[in-house]
Amino acid sequence: MAKHRYLIALGSNMRHRKYGDPHRVLRAALAALDKGKFEVEAVSPLIDSAPLGPSRRRYANGVAIVSTHRDPDEVLHKLAKMERKFGRKSGGRPWGARVLDLDIVLWDGGPWTSDRLVIPHPAFRQRDFVLGPALTIAGGWRDPLTGLSVKQLHARLTKPRPVPS
Repeated sequence: MAKHRYLIALGSNMRHRKYGDPHRVLRAALAALDKGKFEVEAVSPLIDSAPLGPSRRRYANGVAIVSTHRDPDEVLHKLAKMERKFGRKSGGRPWGARVLDLDIVLWDGGPWTSDRLVIPHPAFRQRDFVLGPALTIAGGWRDPLTGLSVKQLHARLTKPRPVPS
């Protein structure tokens, strides 16, 4: 069975009783990924970002490239299990505060759709807190739907726009 590579987005905006602040939560999650059925190949710098939606807490965000023999639905299952182990409650409100959020952004197998998962992540092209960190470790990865690289998507997203007069 062939190994697949995945670009995983990581986020946290709540302290964990054992690991501490959100940056430490993400480092602990990366260590847990590497000890599991994933091989962590690269990790971006961690950044702070403004929250989306109703949460008022700033997020720590980053991305990692991991490899595994698992297919995307199995990876999603393992990531959700890890989120729960870190204290994430299922059924929380969308975009609310959370100890750990792990999302599959891209994988080396192209587009993927199942009942539970869509790859590429539907919103990643509009999220600087994903594209910025991804640029540092996966700038050449291509969005299979647009054909654009992470570097090109980031440039489009962050390009200064003229202010209408």
